[in-house]
Amino acid sequence: MLLVDQIGSAHVHSSTDDPESARIASSKITTTLGLVVHAAADGVALGAAASTSQTSVQLIVFVAIMLHKAPAAFGLVSFLMHAGLERNRIRKHLLVFALAAPVLAMVTFVGLSQSSKEALSDVNATGVAMLFSAGTFLYVATVHVLPEVGGTGHSHSPAPGKEAAKGLSKVEVGALVLGCLIPLVLSVGHQH
Repeated sequence: MLLVDQIGSAHVHSSTDDPESARIASSKITTTLGLVVHAAADGVALGAAASTSQTSVQLIVFVAIMLHKAPAAFGLVSFLMHAGLERNRIRKHLLVFALAAPVLAMVTFVGLSQSSKEALSDVNATGVAMLFSAGTFLYVATVHVLPEVGGTGHSHSPAPGKEAAKGLSKVEVGALVLGCLIPLVLSVGHQH
C-alpha cells in the first residue's frame, strides 16, 4: 500500500505542465490501483481463512469482506464518474476491482492447500497470509482514515500559500521496504 501511495504521489509531482490535470489523471489510476491492492488483500484473508478448518474464522472473514465490498465498489464508481472517466473505462476499472479478491482468494487457498503445506512446514503460512492482509488494513486506517479525522489527513493538493509535499524519496521508500523485510528474513528457519 505504501508503494501504491508513493507511485501515485511521485507521478503527480513529476508533471509540471498542468499540476491539477496531472493530479486528476493520476488519481484515477492510483485510486483504482489502491482499491485493487486492498481487494487483493481481502482475497488473501479469505483464502487463508478458507484453508483453515475453523468455520467461525471463515464466516467472520467472509462477512467482513462482504459488508464493505459494495460500499467500496460504489465509492470507486462514484469517484471515477466525478473525475470524468467514460462509462466503458469505469466498467473496466470495476471489473479489475471485482476480480481481485476472488482471484487472490483462490491463489491463496491453492497455495496453502494440504499438498503445499508440506513445503511450508517451517512457516505458518496461513498466519503469515492473515498478517499480510491485516497489515494492509492497518496501513489504510492509520495513514488514510485516522489522519482525516484529525484534519491533518493525506492530501495531494497544497494549502493556499504552501508548496505541495513531495512525499518520500526513493531512498526512504527503499529503507522502509527493507525494514519491513528484515524481520521476515530473520524469522526464516527460526523455531521455538
